[in-house]
Amino acid sequence: MARIAGVNLPNQKRLEIGLTYIFGIGQSTAHKIATSLGINPDTKIKDLTDEEVTKLRNYIDSDLQVEGDLRRERSQAIKRLGDIGAYRGIRHRRGLPVHGQRTKTNGRTRKGPKKTVGRGKKAAK
Repeated sequence: MARIAGVNLPNQKRLEIGLTYIFGIGQSTAHKIATSLGINPDTKIKDLTDEEVTKLRNYIDSDLQVEGDLRRERSQAIKRLGDIGAYRGIRHRRGLPVHGQRTKTNGRTRKGPKKTVGRGKKAAK
């Protein structure tokens, strides 16, 4: 099992797909990594040699920002928006959509399930 950037890559997957298990690497980036290192993207991860795994690890550690560093940078950017009082920061803080979507009827992904508001009881006479 190959361990790159603190992530165990699944043995049965192709290299191009297996690299996407690392936070910050998508399919296009994985394909670029494989071609730049001269490794076939269709190779299964279990079939990689130790030398190829070392090349991958060195390339990712030196040239890409992945996992903890990337997560930290993203959270700091969101925190900065909140600290300066930007509209986007306020939307992040309240857990509402950030990019201008409507919220009257949609936005359930950010808002969570509906909270039904009842009428209350009728006043006794």
